[in-house]
Amino acid sequence: MKKLISLILVSAMLFAFAVPAFAAKYKVDGSPIPVVTIYGDGEPIYDAEKETKLFQFSEMFSMLGGSEDGALGESAVNVLMPFLLEGIMNDKWDNYYAALEKEIGELFTEVRYDENGENWNGSGISQHATDLMASQLSRNSKDKNGNYRYDSYHFFYDWRQDPMKTADEFHEYVEDVKEITGHKKVAVIARCLGTSVVMAYLKKYGTDSIHGVSFNGSVATGGEIISEPLSGKFVIDVNAINRMLSDFQEIGWFELDSFITTSVDLAAKTLTATGFEFNETEIYGKLVQGVTSALALSTFFTWPGYWALVCEDDFDNALYYVFGEEGSEKREKYSKLIDKVEDYHDNVMFEIDSILQSLKDNEVKVGVIAKYGFQLAAIAESRDYVADQFATVEKASFGATTSTVYEPLSEDYIAAKIAEGKGKYISPDKRIDASTCAFPDSTWFTKGITHSKWTDFETSVLLQVVTADTQLTVDDFEYTQFIVYDNETETAYPMTEENFNTESWTANKKLDKPETKKESIFAFVFSLINWLAELFRFLFLK
Repeated sequence: MKKLISLILVSAMLFAFAVPAFAAKYKVDGSPIPVVTIYGDGEPIYDAEKETKLFQFSEMFSMLGGSEDGALGESAVNVLMPFLLEGIMNDKWDNYYAALEKEIGELFTEVRYDENGENWNGSGISQHATDLMASQLSRNSKDKNGNYRYDSYHFFYDWRQDPMKTADEFHEYVEDVKEITGHKKVAVIARCLGTSVVMAYLKKYGTDSIHGVSFNGSVATGGEIISEPLSGKFVIDVNAINRMLSDFQEIGWFELDSFITTSVDLAAKTLTATGFEFNETEIYGKLVQGVTSALALSTFFTWPGYWALVCEDDFDNALYYVFGEEGSEKREKYSKLIDKVEDYHDNVMFEIDSILQSLKDNEVKVGVIAKYGFQLAAIAESRDYVADQFATVEKASFGATTSTVYEPLSEDYIAAKIAEGKGKYISPDKRIDASTCAFPDSTWFTKGITHSKWTDFETSVLLQVVTADTQLTVDDFEYTQFIVYDNETETAYPMTEENFNTESWTANKKLDKPETKKESIFAFVFSLINWLAELFRFLFLK
């Protein structure tokens, strides 16, 4: 159970069909134009000598006490609990916030930036990554024209730093690739946090050197899993937690007995039946701002790169929840960090529409992939919208209209779209309308691929789009705009009304969000019966 709790905490902080299949192996090389790839925050961070690994997200469990040492649990009991009790009994919370920031912060001391948003100890990407980039640029690539791989030129960077600074480094790398290959333009394949860097690059340097650009799992307009809890839109939805746990099991993060999921479900239905809402309690109001600030500044939010994940609508509130009101001591202490994050948001995030328009105006080839079919982190206010665990489809697709996990788009909405001649943009599961995207004809939607998984199928589609002579659309491929992906066979299928139900859970609005007391009691009894059945199986049939 301790590991399960740690897993939930990690997530909070930070996540064959009867139709013709596409080929299992997809085209990922043979590009006529050099391709520069830029990815997200998967690269580990090393110390200044590049000999010792300091941090990697895939190893977060051990850092937070997910391993048997239980470091985090020990801190919570021995250090944080007295201050928490002081807050509850005496309504005095400042000591708790300070202790929380100190205890958590000690786990991240070597990878946090200083109060100016600067790298204080020289930590960064591995020497291997640095050497690999140098090696790629040292090769005479002019004789490889027509056969560039998608990863022939991989730009590595310290994803913690100011995206505006990274954009300058990316510009230098693009110019070096142009020189070594003899091409006037390159194509760009960007994933996750790398899409924010690309946006900063386009804002600062324009499109003159870019033939095509793709955005896969984009967070360039923000990621709700970060943006909303940081800006006060923090919620605790036990039903969503249960769906999230089911997703974790589905993608192989751990094995979870059904007794646990039915127990979580019973807890959710019990809270609903009794009318308890943690978000409406007095203690919630007292804790949310102080805890948000303490956790933010002790972990990831001295990193300017992560502030790029804060959505435009949440930005001012995020500054308030992390640094306090204008003129506060924290605002003064972190003024240079705030200057950096405001520079990015004022000049890039708030200008996304004009940047995207510049791609169209300058005939840059564009491809977009948005993923879905998974529960958005249960702590985000937007948790009910279709998402890829990290960001909603609306954000990742630059504007698709989507439904929630509970209900499809309304029949009236769909009928209106059909009347407008836009019925082809409605997904077979009636969850997505692609017609409202910035690039409605060159945006694909993959159901069954999580945010953190990058498949050959996705790379193949985007590679062909960004290196083509003309703008390719969904009609130029055998692939449909809406895709179902089978992870076991690594095969993509056209989405149909028969195969779209790929989620590892069922979201039942009547049970999860009852509108009357009678419905609440029914949901509780239904859950209790399931729990008793699982308890019997757990005790006597295992």
